[in-house]
Amino acid sequence: MSNRTFPAARFEEHRPRLRAIAFRMLGASGEAEDAVQETWLRLHRADPTEIERPDAWLTTVLSRICLDMLRKRQVRREYPLGEQVPDVFPDPADAGPEELAVRNESLERAVLVLLHRLSAAERIAFVLHDMFQLPFDDIAAVLERSPNAVRLLASRARHRVLEDPATTTPQALRERRIVRAFLAAARAGDLETLLTLLDPEITIAADRFATPAGTAITISGARTVGQQAVVFAALSDFGELVVVDGLPGALVAAGPHPPSIMGFVVHGDLITRIDVIADPDSLARLHVTLPAAARDGASR
Repeated sequence: MSNRTFPAARFEEHRPRLRAIAFRMLGASGEAEDAVQETWLRLHRADPTEIERPDAWLTTVLSRICLDMLRKRQVRREYPLGEQVPDVFPDPADAGPEELAVRNESLERAVLVLLHRLSAAERIAFVLHDMFQLPFDDIAAVLERSPNAVRLLASRARHRVLEDPATTTPQALRERRIVRAFLAAARAGDLETLLTLLDPEITIAADRFATPAGTAITISGARTVGQQAVVFAALSDFGELVVVDGLPGALVAAGPHPPSIMGFVVHGDLITRIDVIADPDSLARLHVTLPAAARDGASR
């Protein structure tokens, strides 16, 4: 192949998929565009005799660029859980059939926030294998590790992001249905439905990092808590069900504030307590995953 047989128009055919991969790796649309543009520049400078399969070559080069960017972030200690919520999403329809099947934009935002908890190598392995179905042999070339080492990286990343469905109990599923109903009612502004889900004596406690005033607060009573939930949901960019240390929770973000975790205590059919946690140190100690039912299409 020569660069003359790979004009800009043909590169543009690959751009949507490359941008989708870069965005899932980096979580920021501007950086994803920079990585794709750098890939084009390296293609333009490449020795034509070294490129046998353009699609594989582009994916490998792009992934190495993203890996370098992720490693630089970690050196600067940037982008911990909740520091950045991606704003613009590449159209999933442009990414091809290998794109991770997600229910909605809210879920994908949750996925990208959780991916920030991974090391650079774990994130590359997880995105390329679980989201884009690349074989471990190809990913090994990107990370310069053995296929077995890459398989372990992907497995470790999966454990940190995705719940093991074998650990889900009927009680856990019932509690999650209640929390899902709570989140849906809050988003819809349906106070009456919320009141049917909340214990009359429910308490909600938020740490100082989760409040605009910077002070911890505690609120009690179903109607008061329900009204606050409606207000908060109206201000939120997204909210998605997660599993927090084995219990039902939600990953939420409002306005310019970083995402926080809501932990729910459910007794019977009612929510009796909600804890809102945004303290970075506290968040770092939590094991937060997406529930098994949330990511149909993710490879096991």
